[in-house]
Amino acid sequence: MIFGAVSRAIAQLPDPRFRGVLIRGVGITLATLIAAVFVVFQMVGWLIGDDASLPLIGTVSWLDDAASWASVPVMLVLSAFLMIPVASAITSLFLEEVAQAVEDRHYPGLGSATPVSFADGLRDSLGFLGTLVVANLLAFVLYLLFAPLAPFIFWALNGFLLGREYFTLAAMRRVGRVEARKLRRRHIGAIWATGVIMAVPLTIPIVNLLVPVLGAAAFTHVFHRVTTR
Repeated sequence: MIFGAVSRAIAQLPDPRFRGVLIRGVGITLATLIAAVFVVFQMVGWLIGDDASLPLIGTVSWLDDAASWASVPVMLVLSAFLMIPVASAITSLFLEEVAQAVEDRHYPGLGSATPVSFADGLRDSLGFLGTLVVANLLAFVLYLLFAPLAPFIFWALNGFLLGREYFTLAAMRRVGRVEARKLRRRHIGAIWATGVIMAVPLTIPIVNLLVPVLGAAAFTHVFHRVTTR
């Protein structure tokens, strides 16, 4: 079931709806990170002010510009680390389109699903982003303590988080949020294993941007398999 779900998701990647969601998610993510760099650049200059006094040097008028430009490489490094979680969260806003594309192709005749409202989708996406960032920051200690096992810890942790998020997204469209949670608990082993497979590409640059779309598609298949059984 797991490998069948993943292989079907990969086979449908050329679908125009998949591509549209990917382009929107990555585009909005890049625009958000660029805006964040610009805002920090301006804020640093504003906080320091036009003139500043340095010990032994006196008043200087260039410190704000120097600090602002120094903040740019720092923000670029942070952006590289934040790219994937932010892209995952933003792309999650559009993943219902991916689930519908999967159902149109592989499960015709189901009828219309209950759409997730924009407010609920935004809340879930922000919650997913926060959980993803905080969990990986806490796990950083484990990465340092058990360096040889760090990739496995990363895959296990993020596999659990991805499975939890994307299975719930796929299930709640058909059975509601409460029943989706019950199904998730009942089939936690299969969901976690599928999530781990989705987490492995997170460590591959560029390919990791496909993970939200692939995850939503794969877990749509997993949902229909477990409910059919």
